Amino acid sequence: MTSLTSSKRLVVKIGSSILVDEAKGRIRRDWLDALTDDVARLHKQGCEVVLVSSGAIRLGRTHLKLASGPLKLEESQAAAATGQIQLAHAYQAALARHGITVAQVLLTLDDSEQRRRYLNARQTMATLLGLGAVPVINENDTVATDEIRFGDNDRLGARVAEMISADTLVLLSDIDGLYTGDPRTDSSARYIPEIREITSEIEAMAGAAASNLSNGGMVTKLIAGRIALAAGCRMAIADGRQVGALGALIDGTTRCSWFLPEGSPLSARKKWIKGSLTSAGTLVVDDGAVRALSKGKSLLPAGVTGIDGEFKRGDVVDVKDRTGRLLARGLVAYAVEDARRIAGRKSAEIEKLLGFRGRDEMVHRDDLVVE
Repeated sequence: MTSLTSSKRLVVKIGSSILVDEAKGRIRRDWLDALTDDVARLHKQGCEVVLVSSGAIRLGRTHLKLASGPLKLEESQAAAATGQIQLAHAYQAALARHGITVAQVLLTLDDSEQRRRYLNARQTMATLLGLGAVPVINENDTVATDEIRFGDNDRLGARVAEMISADTLVLLSDIDGLYTGDPRTDSSARYIPEIREITSEIEAMAGAAASNLSNGGMVTKLIAGRIALAAGCRMAIADGRQVGALGALIDGTTRCSWFLPEGSPLSARKKWIKGSLTSAGTLVVDDGAVRALSKGKSLLPAGVTGIDGEFKRGDVVDVKDRTGRLLARGLVAYAVEDARRIAGRKSAEIEKLLGFRGRDEMVHRDDLVVE
């Protein structure tokens, strides 16, 4: 049986309909306390957790006393601006009970699709996780107008899971999984516990309309599932309405639908680097670097003896030995001008040479595919 106990890096997406009391327009404090208790339990077991949380607009519209019914776009943006403060404070207070630091990260889908912004966001979150913090992520609704129009944070949760090479994504929603039809209107709808491929038949099961309590509905959850599976990340759709919903999923006492990929997050990422991108340049390395790469280590500036091509930070480059033999391909951490300044030098010299403290590696091992 699939469970969360084996997860090393987990993304949990929380829908606004389960976090916010619809009638009062306030956070369900008992629900949030139980969620953060379970996050702390995972954290203590060595699992890195990222929370992608909706709810800012619903909280903000109450605080601003906006009328019920559909909001204008500018009203949604204003509500998001004030509601996000309340959301961040609530998570901070709930996790502070366990001595866990919270970090707020506001993203748009563009941040996950434009390579330089993608790399910056990924590095920031990797650093936060390495420092033991729990990033709480929401869409930057004050600028991300397309996302407000589109719907829920399901896609963002999947993009974040892809970005940080998470092994598991959980979508806590108002339904306990995928069915052959809408179980609220179709008594013959059958629950599907496991999905290994999102086929046209699976997509047809989602229908076109979202639920009343969620902007995204099953359609966006399948979009998220497609992104997660392509990234080698397993995904669960689970009913999050009850207090302690995440804990029940951890303990295996509640059912959900699992979307299971063929490969691991790292293998999927490296397959993408190797086969999907065109090389923008070449790094020539010395014998010491050749030995380090063969042992699965990162490529440091000190091992680089030559540079060819014109590339920007985040571009794919080939790594070759002195004879021209291709050793690896990877995402370079520096633009070509900066790479030339630090080539052959020790990582401790980077700040003095460039005027800022960049990454210690020219190409990190997680971004490197050895031939």
